Amino acid sequence: MELEMKIAIVGAGIVGSTAAYYLSKEKDVEVTVFDHGPGQATKAAAGIISPWFSKRRNKAWYRMARLGADFYQELTSNLENDGYDTSFYDQSGVVLLKKDDGKLDGLYQYAETRLEESPIIGELSIKNADELPKFTGFDRCLYASGGARVEGAELTATLIEASGFEKLEGLVTLSSLNNETYEINAQTFDKVILACGAWLGQTLEPLGFEVDVRPQKGQLRDYFFEGLDTGKLPVLMPEGELDIIPFAGGKISVGASHENDKGFDLTVDEAVLEGLEEEAKIYFPDLSTAKSFSERVGTRAYTSDFSPFFGEVPELKNVFVASGLGSSGLTTGPLIGKNLVDLVMNRSGSLDSTDYPVTQYVKKKDQ
Repeated sequence: MELEMKIAIVGAGIVGSTAAYYLSKEKDVEVTVFDHGPGQATKAAAGIISPWFSKRRNKAWYRMARLGADFYQELTSNLENDGYDTSFYDQSGVVLLKKDDGKLDGLYQYAETRLEESPIIGELSIKNADELPKFTGFDRCLYASGGARVEGAELTATLIEASGFEKLEGLVTLSSLNNETYEINAQTFDKVILACGAWLGQTLEPLGFEVDVRPQKGQLRDYFFEGLDTGKLPVLMPEGELDIIPFAGGKISVGASHENDKGFDLTVDEAVLEGLEEEAKIYFPDLSTAKSFSERVGTRAYTSDFSPFFGEVPELKNVFVASGLGSSGLTTGPLIGKNLVDLVMNRSGSLDSTDYPVTQYVKKKDQ
C-alpha cells in the first residue's frame, strides 16, 4: 500500500476550507488544517455573487469570477449529497443601481452578451422602482435573478465540518526541510497549501521571500429585524462601496468599507459604519426599525495590481499558495481552493494557474 501523503493547509478561510473539503474526497491523503482566526476576511464577509456586470478588462480575472459563480452549483450539490444544509448560499437575485440611471441600458446590453456563457444569470431585466416596494431612492434598476448572497462564516464552517479534518488553532511557522518536505509546528508535511490571505507575506518572509500582498480593512454591520421577511429581498448594490445584503431569518448586512491605510487593525470604527448606515437608509428606510445590530471586521488581501494569484511557488517545490482575492474572495475562493487541490494531486483543473502567476507576486529576496 502506498504511504499516505501528508498535506498541511494553512488558513481556514474560503480557499483553505474548500481545499480541505475536496481533499477529504481523495484517497491516501492525511490533512491537517491550521488556522489563526482573528481578522479572517471570510468570517467578516457577506458575499455577493454577481460578477457579470463587472467592466474589468482583465480577461483572466473575469474568467475566474465567471467560473467561480458557476462553481457554487457544484459545491452546494456536493455538500447536499453529503447531507449538509447549504442555505448559506441563496440566489435571491441582485439589484444594481446607477447614479445616472441612463447608464443602466448600456449595462443591460453588456450583461446580455454574457448570458450565453453564463445562463446562471437567470432573468435579466430593467425594473421600475415600484416593482421593489421595500427599496427607495431610485427610479430604475437592473435586476438579475441568478445573483446570489453568501454567508462566508457559515460556508467555511460547513466545509471544514464536512471535510472531517481537525482544525488546529494558532499561528504557524513554516520551515523548509532538505528533501522538499516542510515542517509546520513540529510536524512534517509532503505538501503545503498556504491559504492565509493577507498574512501570506508574514508566512513566507522567514523563508526569504517578498510578497506583493497588502491588507485592506473591511467593516460591516449586521442588522436584526422582527416581523420582516428578509429572506425574500434581493441584494441591493448602489453605485459606490455600499451594499445592502438581506439574509433569511431577519438579518440584513450593510457594508462594507474598503480601508487601505489601516494595516491589520480590527477595531470597529463607528464613524465609518454610521456613514454607510446613513447612505443605506436612503435605499432602505426600514433599516431604522432594526431591533439590534452587531459589527464584523476583517482583513482582505490585495496585490498592487488588484489581481489574484495561485499555484506552486517556483522556488519552494510542493508549496502551493493563493492570495490577492480582494473584494471578490467569496466569488473566486471556492474555485481557487478546488483548483489548488487539483494541482496538489497533479491533475489539471478548470483554471490555468499560469494565467495567475505566483512569480509576479512572490519573489525571492536578493541574497
